[in-house]
Amino acid sequence: MRNGVTIGQAAAFVGVTVKTVRHYHKLGLVAEPDRDSSGYRRYGSRELLRLVRVRTLAAAGVPLAEIGSLLDTDAALFADAVADVERQLNARIEELIARRDTLHRLADGDPALLGDRAVALLERMAGLGFPAGEVATTREGWVLAKALVPEGFDDYLVHLELALEDPRYVALIKRAAEATDWDPDDPRVAELASEMADHFLANPEHLKVMTALQARTDTATRYTLIAHHGEEQTSATTRGAALLETKLHAAGVRIPRPNSH
Repeated sequence: MRNGVTIGQAAAFVGVTVKTVRHYHKLGLVAEPDRDSSGYRRYGSRELLRLVRVRTLAAAGVPLAEIGSLLDTDAALFADAVADVERQLNARIEELIARRDTLHRLADGDPALLGDRAVALLERMAGLGFPAGEVATTREGWVLAKALVPEGFDDYLVHLELALEDPRYVALIKRAAEATDWDPDDPRVAELASEMADHFLANPEHLKVMTALQARTDTATRYTLIAHHGEEQTSATTRGAALLETKLHAAGVRIPRPNSH
């Protein structure tokens, strides 16, 4: 009767592949058993036990380069090393749990990205009759704004809440939303820009809706990315916004501009 099992049987018993067993041999983690009279290597209980230990440590996250010295050390050092591996695993588990929680928050949609206050305002805009497309563009712009100018986002929401109480402001902003379908050369674009400039200058509290999202660094770049998010370069919306900003700037309102110093 032959003692031991073949490499294929050993791999199956331990729960790894033959390739893995050979890799362990190559790294010196498990000594190759002697060949029997038939020329086959036979794995006895000693080799199988070593394979199990190596496989277990590797599965626990211990680098293969460290397993050999770990198994060959005394019991006290082995226990310390295992405890250190456990600490590393616990840290990894906490990191993975945090990532999972982040994914769950993102799956919840807007509240995770914007917060409850912003979500309530978006719902309010929809209730006031703003087009669904405008609300969606606003949502995207707010996500960008919160990321680029986090220090001004809450103030912006406060100012917008107050502005939405004024029917005149709401009417102007809704008209601006409708302007997305106008031709850029439509005379109504310039007329609307003038009306909005006059309204903002006559109502400084509403003007803060435009000025709240001004960053402390890279001001013009960040402001432009947020204020003109979703606009086509040749659209009526872009032309109207440029006219409005020019009129406000001429009136002494600080509007960040690219290439300005």
